[in-house]
Amino acid sequence: MKYKKILITGILGSGGYYLAKYIIDNYPELKVYGLARWRSGFDFKKNNLYSNVCMLECDLTDVSSVARAFNEAKPDLVFNMASNANVRASFDTPLAILQNNIFSTANLLEVIRLSDLNPTVVHCSTSEVYGKVSTEDIPITEKAPIKPASPYAVSKTTQDMLCDVYFRSFGMPIIRTRMFGYINPRRDDLFATAFAKQIVQIERGEKSVLEHGNLDSIRTLIDVRDAAESYWETATYCIPGEAYNIGGSTPIKVGECLTELIKLAKKPISTKLNESLLRPNDVTLQIPSSEKFVKETGWKQKISLKESLNFLLEFWRQRSAV
Repeated sequence: MKYKKILITGILGSGGYYLAKYIIDNYPELKVYGLARWRSGFDFKKNNLYSNVCMLECDLTDVSSVARAFNEAKPDLVFNMASNANVRASFDTPLAILQNNIFSTANLLEVIRLSDLNPTVVHCSTSEVYGKVSTEDIPITEKAPIKPASPYAVSKTTQDMLCDVYFRSFGMPIIRTRMFGYINPRRDDLFATAFAKQIVQIERGEKSVLEHGNLDSIRTLIDVRDAAESYWETATYCIPGEAYNIGGSTPIKVGECLTELIKLAKKPISTKLNESLLRPNDVTLQIPSSEKFVKETGWKQKISLKESLNFLLEFWRQRSAV
């Protein structure tokens, strides 16, 4: 194991949580640092996971704050997961999304460049950078055209390009991942999570009808726990300067995912379209090729869709019961 101290930006986010849990569960000898903003209002003492993390106060949009936290942690591996990731909200507040996501990554890269350390950086990006893909480009490889279709996707594309420039210009060991669809109970802006949350509300008598947006979009889905492992595999086996698609291999319509969740519900579920949930410019076809990543790491999806959907519903049943 060549890494001893790990720094995770965005550790309070849903992906950061599961990545930290994976590392702590599987490599307890490693020191894990996490960056958090005081105004997040998060109470670390109420979550056992974070008792195993050295939490550092840091606002990534403030470069002096980043420098102080980085100098304290002195990591040899950085996972950059910090971003405002709500695609739909980015159409309503585009400048806030752009400013936060772009400058947080730019500040982090500059602080690392000017330091005496040379940590490996895994930058966690998204398939949204590909935007609307032509059928001839399916499955999507890393060579597919970059055509972001939302302000959020523009911010992630800029992050991706910054990482590429800092690798080519300054020799910084940066690896980029582009994660495709995944199931994550801690992000209720994702369609599957939003469905599960509403199903539980209907089961509890708090809501009568499940509301949805576009059900015709096609995705592949993996479990967030498989995604967390894939990020670690990236740091362990992948090549700096390269970008890697990570995703599932079985296409499914959003509507089919909803149908499978309804089958697991404890009450009959009625549904209706809510037009406010439709995106002004939607990405409707995202089927990845993860061949490059799998060849480099040997990673494979372990958790089935049914297991993942059950995990999703049980998470929200337990949370609602508190």
